[in-house]
Parts: sequence; C-alpha cells; structure tokens
Amino acid sequence: MANIVIRPETREQWLIQRQNGIGSSEVATIIGVNPYETPYQLWRRKKGLDPAKEENFAMRAGHYLEDAVARFFADETGREIIKSSASDFIIADADRPYLQVSPDRTYWLGGKKSNGNKAILECKTTQRTVDPDDIPRWWFVQLQYQLGVAGMEHGSLAWLSAGREFGYKDIALVPDFYDWVVSEVDRFWKDNVVGGAEPDAVNAADVMVKYARHVDGKSVEITPESYVEVSDLKEVRSRMSELEERKKALEDKVKMMFADAEALTYGGSTIATWKTPKPTRKFDEKRFKNEHPDMWESYCVESQGARRLLIK
Repeated sequence: MANIVIRPETREQWLIQRQNGIGSSEVATIIGVNPYETPYQLWRRKKGLDPAKEENFAMRAGHYLEDAVARFFADETGREIIKSSASDFIIADADRPYLQVSPDRTYWLGGKKSNGNKAILECKTTQRTVDPDDIPRWWFVQLQYQLGVAGMEHGSLAWLSAGREFGYKDIALVPDFYDWVVSEVDRFWKDNVVGGAEPDAVNAADVMVKYARHVDGKSVEITPESYVEVSDLKEVRSRMSELEERKKALEDKVKMMFADAEALTYGGSTIATWKTPKPTRKFDEKRFKNEHPDMWESYCVESQGARRLLIK
C-alpha cells in the first residue's frame, strides 16, 4: 500500500490536517469499541455540527509524557527510538487520503536501518492498571490501523500507569482484521461524512443531542419487550429510593454519635469523620435581584433544561 508523509509546519496546522480524514483515535469509535464516543457524535464533529474536541489537561499531559513513555520503552527493550518521529507528522494512504495516522513514535526493529525495519510505538498514560494479556480493545484497534496505513508489520503499545508502573506489548499487524477495519472506515467516510447519512443513535447521550426537545403531544407505542424494560427501571428506581431512605436514616444515627467531636474511633482506629468545612464566598443572587432588578434582568439569559425522564 502506497502512502505519503505530511509534515505540517506547526501543531495547529497538524490539528487542522487531522480533521480532513479519519485518524487512528477515531477508528475505534466507528467500529463501536470506543467507550468515550459514539459514531453519531464523531459524525457531528466531522460534519462541523459540533466543534472539534478541545485539548483537555489529560490529553495535553499525555502528549507531554510521550517522551517519558518512549524513554521507558527504549530502556526496557534496548530498541532505538527514531528521533525525527517525535515531531507532529501524518502518514496518509496515497489513494484514499482520508485514511491517515499520526504515530506517537517509530523505532528500529534492529539490523539495517531501512523502512522495512521500522515499527510504530503508541504511547499511553493512564490511571488504570493494564494487563498485557488484556489490553483495552480501542488501543489494539488504534495500533492496527496505524500499522496498516503506514505499511508496517510490527508495532508496540507502551503505557505508564498512574506514574508508577510501566508496561509494553509487541503487536504485529493482523491483515484480515485491518482490511475489515478499513472497510468500515470507507463506509463511514463515504456514506456518512461525504454522503451525509446520519448514523443511528446508540445511547441516551446521542438522543439528547439529536432530540434536545420533545415534540408536544407525540407518543411512541412500544413493544412488549420494551414495556418489560420500562417496568424493570421502575422497580430499580423504587429499590434505590428505599435504599436512599435507609441511607439517610443510618447517616442521621451516625451523626448523632459525634456530638461536637470530629471523629469516631473503634479499636483505636478512626472509622469516620464529620468536620466543618472552611467558609466559602458565593454570590447572593436573591439580594442582588431585590436591590437591582433592572440590572439583574439585563444579565439574565434563557437556558434550555435537559429532558427529564418520568416513569408513570
């Protein structure tokens, strides 16, 4: 498979270029194994209906810590990280440029330093404990897509868990799996992004985005199977309400034990505390409204509340 390498001059240009295709972090969404995003949500971003994801602290920290993970990997394996791979670059399929990946790093497998001896390193930072024999599915999918688009056969996942534990796993390209993944990406790009077909909603978050407000007077006749699910939800809510009442009663009893103490002990060990927090300052909206009604009104904006689910 022929590919091209794109090296934007700035990170901002790199981010813009990534919007013009399907990157490796988005493939797991398309095939339904990304727990943080659905195909409908990805489609909305690709169509410009929703803004691109803003880089949050965790994403920024992960980017900064790629160097650390790569150094741990090099120390652990003795493999040489290719220095030029630390810059932001994109590898795209020459025939289908919407297939594009941005490996965190590449490294030499050993022997002659040639394209045939290059491998991809995907760096991860996480708070979870990672089992090398049971890595997150979306990590595996991400690396498979990177290997296939880049035309490489070997790669590795490396991770730093909670800043205390390092691990890695070598993973080879699975051609049949990669071909299937690409067929799904092709379908999504051609039918949904270019063709404009709207993906189905797959969870309540999708429904809230798609149908933020109900249609007055509209109702839906459900199936007997769906009626059972509604009934089960009603029963679960009833049990939760009973547990909440029980919880409140027990909390009241425990608080009575404190009197003016800050802690309860048992066998010499502290088992509970009940402390007064430090005072906080907050805006007295009620007073401001009474004393400056015109000013209060001029700063008021209408906000649409979320739909509420009531079980009759």
